[in-house]
Amino acid sequence: MTYKNYDELIKKVQGYKTRKRVAVVAAEDEHALEAVLSAQKENVVTPVLIGNESKIIEIMDKIGEKPANCTIVNVNEGEDPARIAVDLIKQNEVDFLMKGKIETANLLKSVVDKGSDLRTGRVMSHLAFFEIPSYHKLLVMTDGGMITYPDLEQKKHIIINVVETLLKMGYEYPKVAVLAAVEQVNSKMQATVDAAELKKMNMSGEIPDCVVEGPISFDLAVNKESARIKGFNSPYCGDFDVMIVPNIETGNVLGKSLIYMGNAKMAGMVVGAKIPVVLTSRGATAEEKYLSLVLSAGAVS
Repeated sequence: MTYKNYDELIKKVQGYKTRKRVAVVAAEDEHALEAVLSAQKENVVTPVLIGNESKIIEIMDKIGEKPANCTIVNVNEGEDPARIAVDLIKQNEVDFLMKGKIETANLLKSVVDKGSDLRTGRVMSHLAFFEIPSYHKLLVMTDGGMITYPDLEQKKHIIINVVETLLKMGYEYPKVAVLAAVEQVNSKMQATVDAAELKKMNMSGEIPDCVVEGPISFDLAVNKESARIKGFNSPYCGDFDVMIVPNIETGNVLGKSLIYMGNAKMAGMVVGAKIPVVLTSRGATAEEKYLSLVLSAGAVS
């Protein structure tokens, strides 16, 4: 199973027997509240708002929302909203987290703390999903937002993170392209060396439940005809689900190119812990925040 667009994923999440519960950490943030309350109205999530109760109610009143429709967990001065959110996860009171008015480092510190019981032993990585007019299904890119220069072991973790997430979302056997500038292994181009090793790990079963191809350039990964012309023999060209970028610069440039030149819609989440985390940038649109909530709700076991 794959998703052609976000609408298909939204319908799936709306069809769940019970709505997934999201804890908004430091919820006294207007844009986060707008997104999560919109998702609540669309039967996507049930929000639990953690933060300064009076400020949250003040913002809700400003945007025309009623506090009676939400669960608010008040955080007193000196208390850590991220720690409270993690405790709610441990108590099975919420299913995943969303960043509000809190520094990313402070939120993730509580998630990866030994006492949180949310660690998997792998690195945490960012997944960006793109709905692109020129591609026939949602395309996932990782990691263009968390790990700057991943080594081979970290790239292995990144692939396992995305594969496990997609399986939870209903994918059956994700097709993963490990991107590089060329398709031949070149000892002077570390991305090609790592890609070949990752493919070997996949073939040996060390990276399971997916197919890994690489090294492969972006044009061949997304266009079957380009692969034919260049003589690159892979049945998955033009049909990959996931692009693994070699470093954060590549991911940043590719992602923004898809958005601003390719009219793509992007949403994302951080994975690698036992629960997904919605971590959108301060400049993210309301739609991006909403779609990121949809993604995370769909990725909860």
